[in-house]
Amino acid sequence: MADARRDFTHKLSTRIIRDNQAVVVEDLWVKGLARTRLAKSVHDAGWSALVNMLEYKAARYGRTPVKIDRWFPSSKLCSACGTLAGSMPLHIRSWTCPCGASHDRDVNAARNILAAGRAERLNACGGTVRPAAQRRAGPGETGSHRGAA
Repeated sequence: MADARRDFTHKLSTRIIRDNQAVVVEDLWVKGLARTRLAKSVHDAGWSALVNMLEYKAARYGRTPVKIDRWFPSSKLCSACGTLAGSMPLHIRSWTCPCGASHDRDVNAARNILAAGRAERLNACGGTVRPAAQRRAGPGETGSHRGAA
């Protein structure tokens, strides 16, 4: 059984790394989750092994692995407006933000983790991936004009 799990994890991590330029994962506290009633599921999933494989395969294939801090409120942060919801027990799987957006907890967390990973990455020059919005030149400012000869 252990060999089957390891084989699946190797195949999955290789496929993820080959298909994506950047891989963003949340740094879960596996040891803490193993103390809850989710312990068997956490150990069966082999989250730590998968993350370790993603990291070394990313280095091998020249990809960028990004880890998001375990304290980032990915499932409680509205991906539409950025509002942080209050205390939310694990049994609540969907919620509605005051802005009107309805969220599935897992899908919302995935969107927030991706956005946080994109914000943490730097481009080749050391700047953030998404530079601040630039203002377009007005009609009276210097630039090329249509129809000018």
